[in-house]
Amino acid sequence: MLDEAAVAVATGAASNVVAYLLQGRADTLRARLGAVFQRGTAEQRSNALQALEDDSVALARHTVTEAEAAARWTGFLTAFLAAYPDARTDLETLASAAPPDARNVIIGSQHNHGSGTFIGGDNHGGVNVTNGAD
Repeated sequence: MLDEAAVAVATGAASNVVAYLLQGRADTLRARLGAVFQRGTAEQRSNALQALEDDSVALARHTVTEAEAAARWTGFLTAFLAAYPDARTDLETLASAAPPDARNVIIGSQHNHGSGTFIGGDNHGGVNVTNGAD
């Protein structure tokens, strides 16, 4: 039986698994989970990676909710942690390493001079066309 802190670690790691999948970052997560499940059997590692692919597709197709995927991963990671308590450090790392939000867009400042179409800015002044003659 796991203590409350261990269950919280597994729950946090499961939430981050879903966050990675929602951002389309299954490739990044595959390497992380491979490292976590290296402590287990080849079958457990294979099952984890297959679950990752299944949930990635299911979330993209909206055939499973975020809560359902998180609950599945919580159960999966909790059972793994109960069998391999030394994996706790790896799961703590996964739980604390939330993926950067890929949906954030950083927009810088833009100041344009001249006439014409400028994206995201105002036009000030005009443009002199000399056709190469000075």
